Amino acid sequence: MTTFVDRVELHIAAGNGGHGCASVHREKFKPLGGPDGGNGGRGGDVVLVVDQSVTTLLDYHHTPHRRAGNGKPGEGGNRSGSDGGDLVLPVPDGTVVLDRRGEVLADLVGQGTTFVAGRGGRGGLGNAALASARRKAPGFALLGEPGETRDIVLELKTVADVALVGYPSAGKSSLISVLSAAKPKIADYPFTTLVPNLGVVTAGETVYTIADVPGLIPGASQGKGLGLEFLRHVERCSVLVHVLDCATLESDRDPVTDLDVIEAELAQYGGLDDRPRIVVLNKLDVPDGQDLADIIRPDLQARGHRVFEVSAVSRKGLKELSYALAGIVAEARAARPQEEATRIVIRPKAVDDAGFTVTKETDGLYRVRGEKPERWVRQTDFSNDEAVGYLADRLNRLGVEEELMKAGAREGDGVAIGSEDDAVVFDWEPTVMAGAEMLGRRGEDHRMDTLRPAAQRRRDRDAERDEAAQAYEGFDPFA
Repeated sequence: MTTFVDRVELHIAAGNGGHGCASVHREKFKPLGGPDGGNGGRGGDVVLVVDQSVTTLLDYHHTPHRRAGNGKPGEGGNRSGSDGGDLVLPVPDGTVVLDRRGEVLADLVGQGTTFVAGRGGRGGLGNAALASARRKAPGFALLGEPGETRDIVLELKTVADVALVGYPSAGKSSLISVLSAAKPKIADYPFTTLVPNLGVVTAGETVYTIADVPGLIPGASQGKGLGLEFLRHVERCSVLVHVLDCATLESDRDPVTDLDVIEAELAQYGGLDDRPRIVVLNKLDVPDGQDLADIIRPDLQARGHRVFEVSAVSRKGLKELSYALAGIVAEARAARPQEEATRIVIRPKAVDDAGFTVTKETDGLYRVRGEKPERWVRQTDFSNDEAVGYLADRLNRLGVEEELMKAGAREGDGVAIGSEDDAVVFDWEPTVMAGAEMLGRRGEDHRMDTLRPAAQRRRDRDAERDEAAQAYEGFDPFA
């Protein structure tokens, strides 16, 4: 049974926003007491959080589809819907978040680090929030915005100070078992280690982590063996330790050749040229192991490598190796820039940024793209004429009609708002009320005229009478 997974594809869906409510307050002697529809609740976010107690992505391998809670719709009596619950997904330290194209979205390192992978939709406004002096009793409300849905890839890159690399059965698992309290599987056949093992080593006042990477072979960077799957686990290390087998039984191998092969694979993988190297000659307790180490040591030192002779069985040379690694790790930590306090970066929009774009496509269709227009379209109930008129007002105030005219659009031309996969297409009618004829001019609501003060009604009647009298002056019925 699989117990370790370091790469998964996750399908996430944030919660949808709740719809706003269109309601009118009614009670005895107040048949039209004004709008009182509440707002819809916000949809829940999908949040990734680093949890040190999590060491694998196994849970997401079995259940890759995750969804946050939806917001509740608003209700009458100015009651807003409740927000949807956020979905918090714990991930191991060192998890990298990528999109389907392979672009890095976030690199999560450190306990408690969070990343909002999917944002919940906004709740729709109720008609009480849409009321104004000109629109006293809106007969519509805004729809809740759909939550963000996306496919992301989670890759785990082990956070370790030291990485042990080498051929299968070179003794890496044995070495980490005696340097730390880790208990990896140890056997005398290749590819015993199928997953990275992590151990903690204490040397004097320095405490560091050491990772045992599954055995590499020629072609590992191209996918042979297990190397390609686990080479990513050495990317974060401060020092590479080449574990060379001085007791190999294969006639076509020797420690120096093994070193050259592994270095070639690391070079092809890339990004590790600046890491310091240490060479460990292992299994000196085996007959002829010490003799072989004496022969190849001068050659390795001539190449500039620090060489340590060890035996995981007899514990020879382990203390010297442990303190040497501690020194390199301490130097690497001291060279890292100090973590700065969290800064808020404000990037104001350009003064000429209208918030949307209008482009003419090859088929003659004019496409409008922008955060506001697309969100407004998603929140509009197109079965309600008032809602459509309200959308037309908002687009007009934003300047969409003006930009369409500048782009050459004429009455009857097709206009699409949104992407090709999810767009609302309509025939453009400039300065036409777009379904709001029942309201008179855009933005006005004459349904409340019956509630005007008596004095105002008298003034309106007098004005109408005066206008009729002026039109009658000079009229000759016999002309």
